[in-house]
Amino acid sequence: MPTRPQVRRATPADRDRVVDLVTLAFEHDPLWSRALARPGGGTDHHRRYWGLLVDGAMRHGATWLAADGAAVAVWVPPGETELTGPQEREVVEVLTEELGPGADDCLTLLGRFETSHPRHEPHYYLSLLGTHPDHRGRGIGMALLAHNLALVDLEGSPAYLESSNPANDARYRGAGFEPVGSFAFPGGGPVVTTMWRPAR
Repeated sequence: MPTRPQVRRATPADRDRVVDLVTLAFEHDPLWSRALARPGGGTDHHRRYWGLLVDGAMRHGATWLAADGAAVAVWVPPGETELTGPQEREVVEVLTEELGPGADDCLTLLGRFETSHPRHEPHYYLSLLGTHPDHRGRGIGMALLAHNLALVDLEGSPAYLESSNPANDARYRGAGFEPVGSFAFPGGGPVVTTMWRPAR
């Protein structure tokens, strides 16, 4: 695998590929595997949830694929929202339907994401960065991130993300992000680190 994989902007035709990739990338994430757990077990509902987030973000044209779909970066540009109002309501409906009693904790978690999101300065928001399980450990995701950050730097914009897996924190720091806060899943569960990268 080359150190600089081919990177391209995702198109509407890539929607299902992006959703599949995100679903696989986060299936065993320490935060999201717990947040999306449902009483009967199973993970077939994950794709339904991630599809809503992908649809919300892809309308901005700032979703990127690397190495023919080995990794994806889903960005929200400055001044834009991750979801539309109807999509936000649909998220609540899907989680309530799929998670049963666990929906309350997941919705509380989403509220903590929203509350922790900085508003003091327009910025690019990295909503999702994921690598297909078959391609992990080859640097593809971080190469994709580096490509995207180079474009962000050309605009002189800061960037923000939430790290849902502590194993990735050092990688993000290597890309110029610094921790600015944290919050946990309700009940003392997995911790999310919020990270900011100043404009360059």
